[in-house]
Amino acid sequence: MKTTNTHNPINTYINIVLLTLLLAWSFLIVKPFITLIVWSIIVAVSLYPIYKKILALTKGKKKGLVTSLFILVLLALIITPTINLTSSLIDSGKEFYAKLEEGSLKIPPPKEDVADWPVIGDGLYNAWSQASTDLERFISSYKDEIERSLSWFFGSFAGLLGSVAIGLFALVIAGVFMASADSGYKAGVQFANRLRPGKGEDFINMCTSTIRSVVKGILLVAIIQAVLAYIGFIVIQLPAASVFAVLVLIFAIIQLPPLIAMIPAIAIVFSYAETTPAIIFTIYAIIVSMSDSFLKPILLGKGLETPMLVILIGALGGMMLQGILGLFIGPVVLAIAYNLYLSWVKEEVGTAAELKSEKDKSD
Repeated sequence: MKTTNTHNPINTYINIVLLTLLLAWSFLIVKPFITLIVWSIIVAVSLYPIYKKILALTKGKKKGLVTSLFILVLLALIITPTINLTSSLIDSGKEFYAKLEEGSLKIPPPKEDVADWPVIGDGLYNAWSQASTDLERFISSYKDEIERSLSWFFGSFAGLLGSVAIGLFALVIAGVFMASADSGYKAGVQFANRLRPGKGEDFINMCTSTIRSVVKGILLVAIIQAVLAYIGFIVIQLPAASVFAVLVLIFAIIQLPPLIAMIPAIAIVFSYAETTPAIIFTIYAIIVSMSDSFLKPILLGKGLETPMLVILIGALGGMMLQGILGLFIGPVVLAIAYNLYLSWVKEEVGTAAELKSEKDKSD
């Protein structure tokens, strides 16, 4: 009786081809849901410490009900301000367009000291003066610049709303993940152990701490800066405060100084407010913009063994590659690569030391 030779190269090649086809086919099936699944994992990992504390307060009773209520509260916290912000932007846009059509839209003239501002003073004063005296001519003169700015703003805002929409669905799926967190953690450790024997738990813990660090150090800092800026806009009675708050949020998320978005607001405030309140608002805006310099080191690197520079580079590079999602995936991938490198270097050093010790003994 003949037996099949499992070491036959042809059998091996066939197995590799079939396995590759199976993996490729599976990937194509799952591909439309990858972004949602990754978002769900990020949300679950980020919220799990809070979820765990709430479960501890209820002593683990009625876990399903607690999970459902937890997700519903979070959905309400996201949906309510998003609706208010969107409606505020729509109302501001309608009001602006209506006044522009009626010809009643007036831009207050700049104060004389605006021309004395360094670098941008003269150009800003001239453009502002033209806008206040002949708005239609100003719009036609700077048509391309205005169109690019509006296109960028609405594109960024649409992208932000898209991320929020995906986040809402991800939040529901994250509730399922958090409810079965223990089994999910064990499965992750087993998979990581297959990639790096004996190091699975370390790598899973590193991934979770990196995700939480990025959420706190980048997203939370951006939200804090946007909220503080919005409070300042409301106090100083800035027109279209919600629009400028969105700009601050976008700039903070993409790691650009929020002050860039606040400079036009400062200019507008100087056009209608008294000098002292305007100066106080400017100082406040600078403080809000610079607040990330002390918030990020506290939140971004807290409880994290991977250097903060590696996390920051991963966040920026990941965002350039994959948008908002890359902001979270980039640091995790780079942190894994960094720790693999350190592990490889330590092993090489350890092996070299053992060989040297054996050689010394033999001599």
